[in-house]
Amino acid sequence: MASGAAQNSSQMACDSEIPGFLDAILQDFPAPLSLESPLPWKVPGTVLSQEEVEAELIELALGFLGSRNAPPSFAAAVTHEAISQLLQTDLSEFKRLPEQEEEEEEEEEEEEKALVTLLDAKGLTRSFFNCLWKVCSRWQKQVPLTAQAPQRQWLVSIHAIRNTRRKMEDRHVSLPAFNHLFGLSDSVHRAYFAVFDGHGGVDAARYASVHVHTNASHQPELLTNPAAALKEAFRLTDEMFLQKAKRERLQSGTTGVCALISGAALHVAWLGDSQVILVQQGRVVKLMEPHKPERQDEKARIEALGGFVSLMDCWRVNGTLAVSRAIGDVFQKPYVSGEADAASRELTGSEDYLLLACDGFFDVIPHHEVTSLVHGHLLRHKGNGMRVAEELVAVARDRGSHDNITVMVVFLREPLELLEGGVQGTGDAQADVGSQDLSTGLSELEISNTSQRS
Repeated sequence: MASGAAQNSSQMACDSEIPGFLDAILQDFPAPLSLESPLPWKVPGTVLSQEEVEAELIELALGFLGSRNAPPSFAAAVTHEAISQLLQTDLSEFKRLPEQEEEEEEEEEEEEKALVTLLDAKGLTRSFFNCLWKVCSRWQKQVPLTAQAPQRQWLVSIHAIRNTRRKMEDRHVSLPAFNHLFGLSDSVHRAYFAVFDGHGGVDAARYASVHVHTNASHQPELLTNPAAALKEAFRLTDEMFLQKAKRERLQSGTTGVCALISGAALHVAWLGDSQVILVQQGRVVKLMEPHKPERQDEKARIEALGGFVSLMDCWRVNGTLAVSRAIGDVFQKPYVSGEADAASRELTGSEDYLLLACDGFFDVIPHHEVTSLVHGHLLRHKGNGMRVAEELVAVARDRGSHDNITVMVVFLREPLELLEGGVQGTGDAQADVGSQDLSTGLSELEISNTSQRS
């Protein structure tokens, strides 16, 4: 977290950028879109279910506003206002009838699909852009105080590469303006971070990166038991994606790990072998146990359902998947479970950073080496942590990882403070939480490199 002075100056800079941003967007779009006007974004498919609308529109708006360098907290606030307005209107004009199903489909599947309300994605997103335009036009005259509310500042270093794989199937989320995006007006600052590692295609990972945090925001437990809210968000996202997978004949799946920092508490949830670790005063604090088929409890669960775990090149569920829990994988349910685990931990202010990453990183970099790698990077760069994720990804690749690799480092203190403390750390510490309760060039392999102070 940045110092108090840095937060204030950052907020002042953000406030001063808003009028110029609004002037520019209204100059480029002087009127709402007509039916003939091209859309300023790629429509996410031909139809959306009623339950998918909010999250998909959030994704479109944040991508569009981010590409125009809108201040993050303002982009979140204006997106929330536009979506709220759209959802108060009658969306029945966008309703689409389900496609005619093949005769041999089972009655149960027919009944399930009949319950899903499908909306025309192109028409809906056009209407949403016009809501966004109207909000910007109104706010050009007077920006609400809620859209200018101060936000805790974060330094987040993110790097992701396709590596030697044919496709990039990882996705990640960095959402420091969680409260602004979902209209939460209490005094608790919240920020959400996540990494999703897809397999069999990118659809499930992309879907999870769009829907998990939105589903979490709607859980009543979010304010009282955030870990439970995250668990339910994973379960609901899995349920929604399975419906989409059956509707669109998708077979992909994804593991995932997320962290929600809510005030002075950290809440994490995970499915599969993507992981998050906490570093505190130079020591690794283990927050979770990844879901792998060889875990005795996972093996027993799978076998009790009638499945099996076998050793091939690695331990696999029913001879196929190397993870025992995931969103999606419609043909491996219920053996591959969509039920997440979660944990919570109070933060004292002595924590250094969080590191979230997929198995492409953790398969070759043990937990206890993370601290020395990060410390060495900060020493060489005089306390600048903006590109630490890039170096961590490069080390994993050089050690033989051929998988997609995504690393996200969320600093909980200023990186320079970590050097001044002189603490490097070499060992692991077990977190006192209940998981059930709760630098080389990357050239063409580089997919994304994000370092943000937001």
